[in-house]
Amino acid sequence: MELLNLNLRALTVLVRATDSLHEVIKKDVAQYGLNPTEFSVLELLYHRGKQPIQLIGKKVLIASSSITYVIDKLVAKKYVVRKACPEDRRVTFTELTDEGRRLMETIFPEHEKTIDEVFEGLDAAELNAMIKSLKKIGYKAQEV
Repeated sequence: MELLNLNLRALTVLVRATDSLHEVIKKDVAQYGLNPTEFSVLELLYHRGKQPIQLIGKKVLIASSSITYVIDKLVAKKYVVRKACPEDRRVTFTELTDEGRRLMETIFPEHEKTIDEVFEGLDAAELNAMIKSLKKIGYKAQEV
């Protein structure tokens, strides 16, 4: 197979695999009344602690215009709270509530098992090679 066709095949496989992974995540977090974006925000806060709202969107790859909506939904569910930064009034932090932390302590281990199941056919060397390859592709795509 010539290189161009191989590149197109790799792209097709990557996109289909990504779509399949998104479906697994969507189905997994839906059982907790969350969508993937809400779960991503909760996961970030669970692992990294309070975060400025402005950075959350960048870290979970959603538009800054959407992050306020997502945070509003999580506040309404009582999983997160907003807190003004005492040093800079332009900055607002978001952090987990006790209820949000309890939720993540319950659901994250189960979510992790689901993701482990998806990748169980790969050994550590294959996973590391995949990560390295995907990073190279991502960096190159940013240059194009």
